[in-house]
Amino acid sequence: MTNPSRRTLTTSAVALTTAGLMALGLGAASAHVTVAPASTTENGYSQLTFSVPNESESAGTNKVEVQLPTEQPFTSVRVKPVEGWTAEVVTGALPEPVTTDDGATLTEAPLSVVWTAEAGAEISQQEYQTFSISVGRLPEAGSTVLLPATQSYTDGDVVAWDQEAVEGAEEPDKPAPSFVTTASAEGEDAHGGTHTAAETAEAIDAEQAASSTDSSDAGSPSPVAWAGLVAGLLGLAAGVAALARTRRTA
Repeated sequence: MTNPSRRTLTTSAVALTTAGLMALGLGAASAHVTVAPASTTENGYSQLTFSVPNESESAGTNKVEVQLPTEQPFTSVRVKPVEGWTAEVVTGALPEPVTTDDGATLTEAPLSVVWTAEAGAEISQQEYQTFSISVGRLPEAGSTVLLPATQSYTDGDVVAWDQEAVEGAEEPDKPAPSFVTTASAEGEDAHGGTHTAAETAEAIDAEQAASSTDSSDAGSPSPVAWAGLVAGLLGLAAGVAALARTRRTA
């Protein structure tokens, strides 16, 4: 006859292992508002795709606002249409005048982009939506482009994703979307100063087309999340089998 104490310890160990694996899977699958740049090359143009998951259990997301940099402002911002949503690029006065590399002084620039859902187009539970903009020019290599976002819900709740992550520290609860610019490789085309406005627009459209497939999956669970979930399910199955064996030998 199996020792009851040993049987209890075995079952408990399997249960704890299963719980840990499930926690790993669920933790990895949790999501924040994030940004995926198609390019990070300094002095270039890029498509920025924001992935916005609904994290409310009772309300839908009906408004998203992204703040744009003001110390190194974008001089060009274009919005990709999203069915069921209206978009507005808000332009206004900069806190301080900014001198560009070509010697121009900017006192106004795009300050934010606001997406608002039409009735019935809200992001519901267990759903996410992606919002894309083309921006330029990007600041010099090594610059952190911080893009704080505000997510509004139909029940009046507002979540600010505006905490800056610090290297070496734990990730904040509500991290702001961000990315770091990189240097251009030798011979790399950053859509720079020798291009005409038409050529620059064509280059941005090409970037959008090339990255549209990747952008559509920006909010999908990562391979790590799926692996964690599968491991958790296997652990659960092992726990059930162990419990059945101990009952048969009792």
